[in-house]
Amino acid sequence: MELRRLSGMNPSAPLMPGLAHAAVSDVGMRRTNNQDSYFAPRSLSPDRFRSRGALFVVADGMGAHAAGELASKMAADGVSHLYEKYRELSPADALHKAVIDTNSEIHRRGEADPDLHQMGTTCSSLLLLPEGAVVAHVGDSRVYRLRGGVLEQLTFDHSLVWEMKASSPNISAEYAASLPKNVITRSLGPNAKVQVDREGPFPLEPGDKFLLCSDGLSGQIEDSEIGAALATLPLSEAVHFLVDLANLRGGPDNVTIVAVEVSHELLAGVGARGSVASDKAATPAPLLGWIGLVAFVLAAVASAAFGQYAIGIVFAVAGIVCGVFLAWTYSRKTESDAPAAPQRPFGRGPHVRTPREAPKAFLDKMQRLIDELAEAVTESGWQVDWKRFEDFREQAQASLAKNDHGSALRAYARGVSFLLQEIRQQQNKGDDSAVF
Repeated sequence: MELRRLSGMNPSAPLMPGLAHAAVSDVGMRRTNNQDSYFAPRSLSPDRFRSRGALFVVADGMGAHAAGELASKMAADGVSHLYEKYRELSPADALHKAVIDTNSEIHRRGEADPDLHQMGTTCSSLLLLPEGAVVAHVGDSRVYRLRGGVLEQLTFDHSLVWEMKASSPNISAEYAASLPKNVITRSLGPNAKVQVDREGPFPLEPGDKFLLCSDGLSGQIEDSEIGAALATLPLSEAVHFLVDLANLRGGPDNVTIVAVEVSHELLAGVGARGSVASDKAATPAPLLGWIGLVAFVLAAVASAAFGQYAIGIVFAVAGIVCGVFLAWTYSRKTESDAPAAPQRPFGRGPHVRTPREAPKAFLDKMQRLIDELAEAVTESGWQVDWKRFEDFREQAQASLAKNDHGSALRAYARGVSFLLQEIRQQQNKGDDSAVF
């Protein structure tokens, strides 16, 4: 097995105070090109988050030649670009329209070129807003939320297996297992029109972690294992470890993961109606306007009563100006006044709730995995930093002795990722023998 270098990655990074993310996209063990794409913002300001939120997209392309790769890139780029373009719409409606219009563009491109005919892609989008998380979804790429030790799948897989189970809840497990798992029933591109599922808004809480992924991950890693890794490891380590684990289990497909974490710092800065709190007190402009209007009207009336008509006219004009100011204040529609999330709920998610795997059960798997991996590396005669690798194993054993399962899992995961990174470095230097 050749461990290829990850084709795209970024470390865990704060987009703004209280909001961090990490992303990785890997070609896997059996594919020659990566047909996955993703979008994540590089940075955000509090004002930007208040008005339009934070958008994340994962797309998994399908099609011969380079068609799938192009379709997924058009999805990730198109949805993010059009979402920004449709600023006259509410965030949820803008996202929905962005996905629909991106489908039209992918379809048009596919119809215009025989080599791209019927190209398609999944598209799962997560929009975090002050008032909650909104999902727009087509295909079987997934969006999860981890909260309180439970991993929730917010999206419904548009796949033959899921559609059959939904339409016939009483089908046997044996029959469901016999259905092809890679057949999807909905995607962007093949058809001129597409039905987009919307879910949410799901209110945010401190500690919430979201994960978007292509089926290269969910097809190899159980939900309970995803939950355990996401709960135990920092974001950047979690996404890389999950990719490594998928590859060690065969890596039959491209793997793309985007993980996002919400902390108390973010939500503490969000005021009423989704507005971000400011250090400056808001100026009571309408109140001052009303005070001025009443004062100028009374002054104009008093001046007229005493025969001071010229002065009365001045006060009357000033009162008119105050009235115009008040009318403008109350009629003005600014971007910050727009609701940050829809008030009506979409969809029926979460569709699956899975308690993260018990630390001890996952640790038993990890212990066997790391022993098998060390044995394979030893038999291959690779030159790796065995001392550092053994340090990770010893840390895990010491943590187990203290019943500190979280620390033990972190040590094992870091040992696996370290060893695989050592192998990749040899391959990058041109050592073709680095295969097992």
